[in-house]
Amino acid sequence: MEFVTRVRPDVELTLGLLIALVVTIHVLQTKREVASAAAWIGLAWFAPFLGGFTYFVLGINRVRRRARRLRAPSAQRGRRAAEHTELAGDDNHLLPLRRGVGRITGRRTEAGNGLRMLNNGDEAYPEMLAAIEAAQHSIGLCSYIMRADDIGGRFVEALAAAHKRGVAVRVIVDGIGSGWLASPVYYRLRAAGVPAGRFMHSYMPWRMPFVNLRTHKKILVVDGRLAFTGGINIADQNVLATRPKDPVQDTHFRIEGPVVSQLVFAFARDWSFVANEDLDGEAWFPTLDGHGSSIARVVTAGPDEDLEKVEFAVLQALACARDSIRIMTPYFLPDQRLMTALSLAAMRGVEVEVVIPEKGNHRLVDWAVRANIGPLLRDGGRVWRCPPPFRHSKAMVVDGTWSLVGSSNWDMRSFRLNFEMCVEVYDPALASVLERFIAGNRGRRLDLAEINARRFPIRIRDAAARLLLPYL
Repeated sequence: MEFVTRVRPDVELTLGLLIALVVTIHVLQTKREVASAAAWIGLAWFAPFLGGFTYFVLGINRVRRRARRLRAPSAQRGRRAAEHTELAGDDNHLLPLRRGVGRITGRRTEAGNGLRMLNNGDEAYPEMLAAIEAAQHSIGLCSYIMRADDIGGRFVEALAAAHKRGVAVRVIVDGIGSGWLASPVYYRLRAAGVPAGRFMHSYMPWRMPFVNLRTHKKILVVDGRLAFTGGINIADQNVLATRPKDPVQDTHFRIEGPVVSQLVFAFARDWSFVANEDLDGEAWFPTLDGHGSSIARVVTAGPDEDLEKVEFAVLQALACARDSIRIMTPYFLPDQRLMTALSLAAMRGVEVEVVIPEKGNHRLVDWAVRANIGPLLRDGGRVWRCPPPFRHSKAMVVDGTWSLVGSSNWDMRSFRLNFEMCVEVYDPALASVLERFIAGNRGRRLDLAEINARRFPIRIRDAAARLLLPYL
């Protein structure tokens, strides 16, 4: 460019204007966030060559196009189901929520489901391993973190044994969460002959979103009839009975009933994305009978056709709440519209309670939370700290009736950048279990006086950390 500038400065000017114009047109067509769009356009016009290159590498969402192409064959099942959305029989104030989430997800609610909460790997892993060992037709497993430690090795052995006896086994591990340069558990699965894939993985950083756009889902589906989902990864640190060095408390859910087909479909879409293979037939999608009284529906989110769907479902729930909102999350960094929705609920008399860890596993997140939470405390929301060890559980309960469980944290990474999966449940019995669980983990209360008492340097540090909110 130095040569072009010296010989033909008009060429440099023309190229710069063209690049800035192309970036501007693309941004205006594709970016919904005003601040993000303005920043990209400003960079393109201020430094056309640097801005154009940066936008080409980091600003264009290439996941959506690829995901739609690979998932299209399986997506027909989801669209057919959406045509039969059922709302009859609902006469309470949460009917608009049920209708709204149906419009958001394109899925119907399924009646006759049974959900049971499992605490930590101590309760979840034995039941998951038993289900794998009893599988007759199919097993689909997706995990953000799956380590090649003792518990991870037990899962590998169980999956390999199922594969050897003729069960159709498919495993997805995240291309970053389960190891980027090395992924021992992935190679152990492949060595055992188990079909496995690494989600959004490449050894070349410029060929993948290096940190963002991860699959944060935790799904195990067995024979299309039994499912497990929640927040638990597969690692020794989740088994508290063994007293690991860095223990992690968490929750998972065992699910039976018609909604399991939606969990299988969510896994099948991701497998199609990773391996370009469609999963179908009775082995994966059998006819399902009722196993309980819960009405449930899967809500998926990701930076493709599912953009912001979990966040939109949460916003619908906050808008419909009349009496209470209970939230437990390991990371509480929602954006301004979610914080405003929580504050508005508190101001109209809804009990808004949030339980977060006393000490998180990311120091920057702890700093940013303190800079972000003041308005909610000022408007009447209550925030409690969960005593150690670090609790990774995610749950939300509205009006003692509606619950949301799954993989999504209350931060912008989960709501907008990662691939997530949650299950919404209309069931007062499950809501009561979750409310008692959330209340039982309330420790020291965080109040506005404590936030305001921070020294000036600490406030500046926390405010600076808050600027990283989209990336934490």
